[in-house]
Amino acid sequence: MGFFNFVKSVGKKLGIGDEEEVANAEDLKKELDSYNLGTDNVEIEVKGDTVVVKGEVADQSIFEKAILAVGNTLGVSKVEASEMKVADAGSVAEPVFHEVKKGENLWKIATKHYGNGSKYTAIFEANKPMLSDPDLIYPGQNLRIPALD
Repeated sequence: MGFFNFVKSVGKKLGIGDEEEVANAEDLKKELDSYNLGTDNVEIEVKGDTVVVKGEVADQSIFEKAILAVGNTLGVSKVEASEMKVADAGSVAEPVFHEVKKGENLWKIATKHYGNGSKYTAIFEANKPMLSDPDLIYPGQNLRIPALD
């Protein structure tokens, strides 16, 4: 679980400056911490348009949300997470992410991944607090696709 790709030209803009410019590590850390995910022990480093996340999180969902929180930022094309550890290492799995395409909504994405559009709420809940409304997704955004129980 090393590198994760994102669309550099879309995402949340932090700070001021060139739209293609990546926010600095301090701004990205503030953004990540604003979600109250439990990422106090995570450090962020910016190398060009790649963000390196290091440290430890409590579980798989926080690991995935941390990657998405920094990756879905304008100017970020990659997130390297090879140095980020999960305390509950017994349950670590390869994350499943979905890049939103033009014309997609959560129902269509759930149909694609689960074969049942009514399961869209699982995707919405898995992407909170980064998503606050199931109708507010955009092309190029990456979303977590959780395994269904």
